[in-house]
Amino acid sequence: MIRALNILMITLVFSATVITIISAFLQRGNMQAFITLLIASVFFIACIIISRFGNQPINNAIMTWTSGTLPGNLSELRDKWWSFHIMRTIAELIALFLVTWTSIKKG
Repeated sequence: MIRALNILMITLVFSATVITIISAFLQRGNMQAFITLLIASVFFIACIIISRFGNQPINNAIMTWTSGTLPGNLSELRDKWWSFHIMRTIAELIALFLVTWTSIKKG
């Protein structure tokens, strides 16, 4: 599952980041929307950074394990991965909220 979702999720978050930055640029005449979309972009970028330097190294290690090579600190790694996952999810939800709020506020 990690392998299957790896490329898809990276592509989706990267695309959302680029689209949000483009949207901010297009909204530069509306300072509130412009700043809000830039802040959303920062949260999307934080999500990418957390994934790249937090979750990905752990995922890469997990993909090399077999039932005979499970590490002794499995619980610690699981908890660390989960902490990164929570941070990433919060960053993504904030970004999505800001994008949605900006879209609703316009209309």
